[in-house]
Amino acid sequence: MSVDHYENFPVASWLCPAAIRPAVRAVYGYARTADDLADEGDVDPVQRRQDLAQYRAELERCLRGDLPDTRWATVFEALGRAHQAHALPAQALRDLLSAFEQDVANPLHADRASLLRYCTLSANPVGRIMLHLAGVTDLLALTQSDRICTALQLINFWQDLGADLARGRCYLPLEDARRHDLDLQPPWHDDPALRGLLVELCDWTEGVMHAGAPLVHRVPGRLGWELRLVVQGGLRILERIRAMQYATLTHRPTLNRSDAPRLLWRAVRMSATVKA
Repeated sequence: MSVDHYENFPVASWLCPAAIRPAVRAVYGYARTADDLADEGDVDPVQRRQDLAQYRAELERCLRGDLPDTRWATVFEALGRAHQAHALPAQALRDLLSAFEQDVANPLHADRASLLRYCTLSANPVGRIMLHLAGVTDLLALTQSDRICTALQLINFWQDLGADLARGRCYLPLEDARRHDLDLQPPWHDDPALRGLLVELCDWTEGVMHAGAPLVHRVPGRLGWELRLVVQGGLRILERIRAMQYATLTHRPTLNRSDAPRLLWRAVRMSATVKA
C-alpha cells in the first residue's frame, strides 16, 4: 500500500477481495485519469477545465448507463461495469471530480476548515466507495472512514511538501502559517518556522487518523486487514517525518520493504485491540 496521491486505497492488492477487484481498478482508473487531466503535462488551465468538463459529462453518461465517448472509452466502460454490478455511490464519484477541478486553480487554504473541506472532496469519497463495496454503510463507519481518508490526504501533503510547492501547490493553512510568521510566498526556506508549523500539522493529522482507526474492527475479512495496513502505513510516514526533523521541504520520506514487518506487527496488534 502506497501513501501517495490517489493511491491511498487498494489497487488489485491480493488482500482486496477478488469479487470487488475489478470495481476497485475501475474507480482507480477513473480517479487517476481525472487527476492527470488536472495537473499533468504542459496544458493551460483553460484547456484543463474544458477537458474536465467533458470528463464530467462522460461520468454522467456512465451513471445513466449510456455508452461512453471514444476519448476515455476504456475508463468509462470499466467504471460502467462496476457501477452496474455494485451501484457505486454516484455523489462520491462526482465529488472526486470536483476536487480535481479545484486543483486546476491551485487555491490557498485560509485555515484548517478549508483544508478539511477540500479533503471531503479529494479523499473521503475513496473511503466511502470502498466501504460501499464492503457492504459497511452505517453513519459511524462513514464518519470514521472520512477521518482515515482525510488523515491520509493530509499525510500526503506534509510528505510531499517540497514537490507540491515546486509545482505551485500549497496546502499549508494560512492561519497556521501566520502564527509561525510564514507568509507562504516563494522562495521557500527549510527553517525553524516552517518545521515548527509542520510539527503542529503532523500532530493534528495523527489525531485525525486515530479518531478514525477503530473502523478497522468493523470492516470484515481481507479488506479489513488492508485497511489496518493503510492506517499503519500512514502513521509510519508521520514517524519518518518526525525522524527527519520535519525536513520535507527538501526530502520526501517513503516506506520500503524494511517497514513491512513493523507494519504487519502493528496491524496484528490493532486486531487484538478492544473495539471502540
